Formats: sequence, C-alpha cells, structure tokens
Amino acid sequence: MSEFTSWWEGLTLSLKIYWALAIPFTVFFILQLILSFFGGDVPDDTPDNEVEADTGIAFQFFTLKNLIAFFSIFGWTGIACIDSGLSETTSLIIAVMAGLIMMTIMASIFYFLGKASANGTLQMKNAVGGIGEVYLTIKGKRGGIGKVQITVQGSLRTLDAMTDDDVDIPTGNVITVTQVLNETILLVTAK
Repeated sequence: MSEFTSWWEGLTLSLKIYWALAIPFTVFFILQLILSFFGGDVPDDTPDNEVEADTGIAFQFFTLKNLIAFFSIFGWTGIACIDSGLSETTSLIIAVMAGLIMMTIMASIFYFLGKASANGTLQMKNAVGGIGEVYLTIKGKRGGIGKVQITVQGSLRTLDAMTDDDVDIPTGNVITVTQVLNETILLVTAK
C-alpha cells in the first residue's frame, strides 16, 4: 500500500485526474460489455431506451453508455499523452477529441444497428405484382376464395385469393397479384 501511496503522491494534478477517471470508467465499461454479452444491461433512463415507432433508434449522442466510453478513452488518452511528453494543454485537447470520436463511433454503431433490424410482419401490399401458383382452385368472378402460394418479403406463403377472371383458375396455374382486398385477400389474374 505504501508503494501505491508514494506513486500517487508523485503524480501531477492532471495525471491524478486522468487516473481517477480512467480506472472507474473502464471498470464500468467492462461491466457494461459483460452484461451486454450475457443478456443483462445496465439500466439507464437516458434516450437509449427511446425507440421511435417506425424508424428505429434515433442517433443518440449523449447516453450513459457513450459517456462511460468518453471518460474511459479520455482518461487513458490523457495518461498516454502526458507519459509521452506532451504538454498538459495538448494532452487535454487530444484526450477530449479521442473521447468525442469514441462517443460518435458508439452512437453510430447503435444507430446503424437499430436501422438494420427487420420487421417480420407481413405487409400484404408487398405481394402486388408478384407471381405465384394456385394452391386451391379460385372460382371465377369472385365466386369463392381459393389459395395461392407466393413469395412475399422473402418467404413462401399460402394466402387467400379471389379473381375477377371469367373462368375458374385451377390448382397449379400461374397467377399474378393485381390488388389486395380487405387487407387479407389477394385479387389475382391468370398469367
């Protein structure tokens, strides 16, 4: 303990500040990282928890995670700059820039990850113009509901369908989707 005390007392005020920020914030950063990998998360009431309706996560610069990263990088960069012989002013400027760059990188990562998430909800309008195959016969002139198999949003689906064609469209025939009726039934025509 006496070695630590003598080491600490031998530091300049700026190095003491850098060390005082670097160590605890690095511990928080590592704890955050470990909790993220194992399904936990550090609770926080910052905008990290806000999710906008259809656009994903907005670009969030000032969050708890970003501030922890800022102070971790700020502290270690400041220590490295002073140890390499740079002045305290130059070290402070470089440390602040490094921290801001780290915050920007982290905010960008979370922003683009939020944009990358896919919504698996079937949007029937995406079937319009698609080509499929009749699975169960469709009665002509909207005389009854049949079924078609069609690829929508990258997966093969079996959906209800009707036709305005004069004749029935039998099983196995190729169809084209022209419209969506009642948000659940496709209007198709024989191809």
